[in-house]
Amino acid sequence: MDRKARISKKATILLDRLERLSADSGWAHRASGLRGALMKILSQDGFLNSRISSHQLETIIQDGYTILNNAAREIKGQEKFMTEELLKKNDD
Repeated sequence: MDRKARISKKATILLDRLERLSADSGWAHRASGLRGALMKILSQDGFLNSRISSHQLETIIQDGYTILNNAAREIKGQEKFMTEELLKKNDD
């Protein structure tokens, strides 16, 4: 598999993961914009035939994983807060 094909596969996997972000996440709006850009790139006669460089697509993919990481941190923070609130209620 050549470099463009590997990058295209990474982008497709990222699209699936970004789509699963909760709409409640503050990062969902950013993810939506990035998903739109990725879908446009991948649908332009296929990325393999497009004029966008592999480096440009890799940068977009990295931005997507940054969004996923931030959304995961947000979820962990919410879970911690909810757990603390439940413990407080049980103590009362």
